[in-house]
This record gives sequence, C-alpha cells and structure tokens, in this order.
Amino acid sequence: MTNGKRVAIVGAGPSGMAQLRAFETAARAGVDIPEIVCFEKQADWGGQWNFTWRTGLDEYGEPVHTSMYRNLWSNGPKEALEFADYTFDEHFGRAISSYPPRTVLWDYIAGRLKKTNVRDFIRFQTVVRWTEYDAEREVFTLTAENLPTGETTTEEFDHVVVASGHFSFPHVPQFPGIETFPGYIAHAHDFRGAEAFKGQDVLVVGSSYSAEDIGSQAFKMGARSVTASYRSAPMGHDWPEGFEERPAIRRIEGNRVHFADDSSKHIDAIILCTGYLHKYPFLPDELALASPNNVYPDGLYRGVVWQDNPRLAYLGAQDQWFTFNMFDAQAWYVRDLILGRAELPSEAERSASIAEWRERFEKLSSADEEIRFQADYVRDLLRQTDYPEFDLDRVVEIFLAWMRDKKADIMGYRDRVYRSVMTGTLAAEHHTPWLEELDDSIERYLAEDPAKTPQNAELKRSGVTPRGRGRTPLRVRGTAALTAGS
Repeated sequence: MTNGKRVAIVGAGPSGMAQLRAFETAARAGVDIPEIVCFEKQADWGGQWNFTWRTGLDEYGEPVHTSMYRNLWSNGPKEALEFADYTFDEHFGRAISSYPPRTVLWDYIAGRLKKTNVRDFIRFQTVVRWTEYDAEREVFTLTAENLPTGETTTEEFDHVVVASGHFSFPHVPQFPGIETFPGYIAHAHDFRGAEAFKGQDVLVVGSSYSAEDIGSQAFKMGARSVTASYRSAPMGHDWPEGFEERPAIRRIEGNRVHFADDSSKHIDAIILCTGYLHKYPFLPDELALASPNNVYPDGLYRGVVWQDNPRLAYLGAQDQWFTFNMFDAQAWYVRDLILGRAELPSEAERSASIAEWRERFEKLSSADEEIRFQADYVRDLLRQTDYPEFDLDRVVEIFLAWMRDKKADIMGYRDRVYRSVMTGTLAAEHHTPWLEELDDSIERYLAEDPAKTPQNAELKRSGVTPRGRGRTPLRVRGTAALTAGS
C-alpha cells in the first residue's frame, strides 16, 4: 500500500538500488510506503557495474554512463563493502575471494533485489530531462523521455532522490601540444580494455585509483612500459620493472612527452585518469550540487539532504572509501525522513551540523584519517535508522590492512584474503593469481576446474604468457585475516 506521496529516484545503480531496497524493506515490515518511480537511462540496473563496449554516445545519442572496462576487478576488499542485510555467503553459498571481478560484484548487487518486486518501480531506458520545483505547492515536476520510443512525460513528485552518481562526466585537462599526439588517447571513462597495449609504451595521467588500476591493467596485459604522470605527489608504490612514475606533463611533441623534471619519453598511448565532474544536467542551478570531489561536499545535511531544499536528497555524492553499505545507510536515512520516521532539524540546526562536519573534514591530512572520518559518518547515519548495525571499526582495520598490502605488493595485493565482518567467514583464495588471470567472467571465477575454461584454452592456442607467470605472489593469509579483525 502507498501512503499518498510520490518519490522519484534518478538512477538505478548501487545507490538507487539501495534506496529501492530501503523502501522495500519497510514495505515488507508492513509500512505504507510512497509510490516510487525510478528513472534509469540504461537498459538494466547496476549503474557503473554495467559494462558496455560503447564509448562517447550510446545508440540513442546519450552520453554513455558507465566507466566500466573489461577485466576490472575490485580494487578494495569485498569485506569492506558487504551489505549488512545480504552477505556474500548468502548469495554465493560458499566462500569466495576478497577481490572479485566486476561480473561477480554485479551479480551480488543484483542478487539482493531479485526476489523482490522493486524492478517494477524502474523505468528503464528512460532519461530525466528536466526538474522544476514549485515552492508554493512543494512539488517537483520531472520531465523524462523514453529513449526507444521518444515519448516524453511530465509528472509531479513530493520528493526527489538523486542517485545518478558522479563518475560519468570526465574532467579532461589541456596539455600543450596534445593535439600533435598521433597515438591512442582517451579519458579513463572511455577506456574499455588494455589488451591492445601489448608491446606499447603507455602513459597514464593521474595519481589516484584510476591511474593505479588502468596502469596495472596495461602492465598485466603486456605493455612494454607504463609511466604514471603525477601533478602533486606520486602514488609511491613499489612498482615492478617496466612501471615508473614521473612528474607533471610539461608539453607533448608528437609521440614524445616531456615532463616537469626535464625528462622525456616516447609514448604510444595516453589514458587521462584525471577525475570526474559533479554534473547534473537535469537539475537547475538552485538544486544542483557543485563541489570538488571530496568525502564531505558542502551543502548536504548528513551528506545527503540538500540544505536549500530538504525534499531533495543525494546518495553517494561524496568520494568513497565505504561504498555499498554506506549507500544503504544513506538510503535508509532518506527513507525514514520521507516516511516521517526521522525528524528533520531546523535549517539553522542543519547548517550548524554541516559546518561542524566540514570543519572536521578540513583538518584531515591523510588517507587513514579520511577512512576513519567516513566510518564515523556512516556510524552517525546508522544511529538514525534500523539498518543492521555492523562493526565499522573492523571495516576500518580492513581498509588500513588493504593499504599496507598495496604498499607491500601492488601487483599481488588482490591475492590476499580477509574475514567477513558480517559472518566471520574467511575469504577463499582464488584459483589463479590476479596477475595471471586474464578472464573476468563469473563462469571462470566460480569454476572448480579453471583448466577447462575457455580462457586457459585460448591462452594455449595464442601462446600468450600472462605477465605474472612464474612469479611468486606475496601472500600472508594469516596476517591479513588477523589484521582484518579475526
């Protein structure tokens, strides 16, 4: 049963799916929930986890949403993102490794909702074109287009939840001479795989997770060399031979890239791992978040409620250490505000809260501090709702251990295992070291006999030798499990 309100959710990725789950959980408990309409531009749910070969524009002339690429594996332990109300053990019925590939994580995200009816609330291949707010009537008017038919509809809603993410509109800087570069050049958003870089000299521009992972992918797939160019500080990992870091680009002359330390290098391919923009083309300025990417954007009460109009909420708008379970905490809180189960403070009280959190945020000086800060943020949200509590301090320990693992072995850290915070289960060791695993399919990942899978046969036919073959990965399972709080 509905309670008469109408709620629009923009996006059916992990954040939008969390909001759907939050309302579905309340309805299952006998609560009358609003009528919900979720608008999703893609043909399926999952957001960024939907892989497509397309880049730039899709078949309808819309900007491609996902930045997913082949052979992407989780770059953080699954034990740090596990849902508190739906565990990996429950979904797979067995222990799996701590760093699954994209196909496995998509299956887990979707699996939580498959036994519910929330898919009925989603209008797939439908893009929100514009949003207006009538302050006198306290309603939003959303105009949306069904992409296959071109039909446009205009409807009114009492609340809007923006769950469209902020990793779809690339930030693309200018470099002197870049127009002379004759090789492959793309932003990370349009990167779909590193197989074509075998035998090439690859430059990744940036010093964050995209540069780290795409550079590692290029190395893994046989690039002759990988260079990472940093603007302020290097990533500083113990890179293998053939992988190096150099300071900012000074200029580009054809295939020759010159760096700020007066060095230069021949480059065949450039991938710009230079971040993303907060961009919401369906929102007017007075409703659109405009912020640098950080763990506590200004203007959002408790990181989700738009201060200037509390009927508008954002999920997942901050930079993220925590992901899926943080989206859940946010979605549960937004749900309870909409249902009237949680009280919204006055404008002055909200402003004071934002200022307090922002002051604390401004004092952060390290990744460790950011992780603990975001854990406290999630803890604050959990205290407001009935989302199942979990041990956030143990999750922090996992994150800190993960950072140590990367420092010790950047190409082998994905072979480590951790213990689930939710169930206590110790992750399984994947049958193939990450550096040798060239197939991200769920079939191979879950195979009991990987020797019979297509990837192995194809490698033998092609004569490909994975970059890690013959290398002994650094695995200290006991230490990792203990560090993770076992």
